[in-house]
Amino acid sequence: MMHDVVIETLGITKTYAMGQTEVHALRGVNLTVEPGEMIAIMGASGSGKSTLMNILGCLDCPTTGTYRLDGQRADGLDRNRLADIRNQKIGFVFQGFNLLTRTSALENVEAPLLYDRTGKRRDTRRLAAEALTRVGLGERLDHQPSELSGGQQQRVAIARALVHEPSLLLADEPTGNLDTQTSVEILALFQALNDQGITILLVTHEPDIAQYAKRIVELRDGRIVRDDPVPNRRGRAAEASTSEGVELIGAMT
Repeated sequence: MMHDVVIETLGITKTYAMGQTEVHALRGVNLTVEPGEMIAIMGASGSGKSTLMNILGCLDCPTTGTYRLDGQRADGLDRNRLADIRNQKIGFVFQGFNLLTRTSALENVEAPLLYDRTGKRRDTRRLAAEALTRVGLGERLDHQPSELSGGQQQRVAIARALVHEPSLLLADEPTGNLDTQTSVEILALFQALNDQGITILLVTHEPDIAQYAKRIVELRDGRIVRDDPVPNRRGRAAEASTSEGVELIGAMT
């Protein structure tokens, strides 16, 4: 079910106890993300962006405040319930790919479906193959990570994040281990997926990477200090015209 708002945080704070000292990582964050947005979350080290992403990804809970994901309250839930929400509603893409090394691309992408306790997704291999085709790797289903380039490994990771049709895709420095040309191809892929309606939050510390998003949210000292649309967004059409696999096959149903 599609909701009017994918993410809504109200007065989110996060405080850590460091011995006798309290560290205020987030100080009253209000953020709304609508379906189909592509947002870059920026901030220097210590700004609170990693803490915010952990909360948005249901890896952690706020100290105070309210977090709704796809209309559902996610603050204050226990670990098992948070795990269910992550598996059903959130796709993660990391800088380090986090692939199983001696496992095929197909099996890597299939893995999240094997932990799906809803019982809704039975033909897991077909769904994994469709997700890999969607990111331009339909001919690489049986290849292990060692047989793939860095860009192809990140595409496998993106397919794995998409395979359960999440409400939200969280990408944490997804081009950090890639060269410039491959980074452009991956960002073009994110834009293509976003054009299909997938909501994407992209964490980056690089301003040029943020220019591929539609909106930039910048944190400093645990507060949002900037929340603006990108005026001259970098587009994928010219840059991706020669990129392998960016022409995606239609959205999965």
